[in-house]
Amino acid sequence: MSPNPSEGDYQVQGQIGFILRKANQRHVAIFASHISDLTPPQFAALAKLHDVGETSQNQLGNMIAMDAATVKGVIDRLAARGLVRLSKHEVDKRRLQVNLTDEGRRAIEELVPLAKAISDETLSPLSAKDAETLLQLLTKIS
Repeated sequence: MSPNPSEGDYQVQGQIGFILRKANQRHVAIFASHISDLTPPQFAALAKLHDVGETSQNQLGNMIAMDAATVKGVIDRLAARGLVRLSKHEVDKRRLQVNLTDEGRRAIEELVPLAKAISDETLSPLSAKDAETLLQLLTKIS
């Protein structure tokens, strides 16, 4: 299917949103087959916290492209599992700070190699050059 059907000939399966959704569904299925006890958003939160260290809940949401309500739910579930801890900001008591617990740090360090394998499997139908091009193009539109 061409993403640019002739004028007046709209086919949903050739549209960018449909194709991205199908690619995401494939990726999420691959992710779940390797990491069944975390969702991709939970993994993203842990991975970003591992990269940047303690940060505010809102900043974390911005860094991983989640709105405030979504990131709150993700963090609450991670905190309930003992993977992150919440604390009040020293100066601005309204601001919640999020950090990995020791258990969260161990978990993400074990999961990063799996995450790399998941990305490789998601991109496996493509050549290395095509995979690189796809990532560059998607970065341009995101």
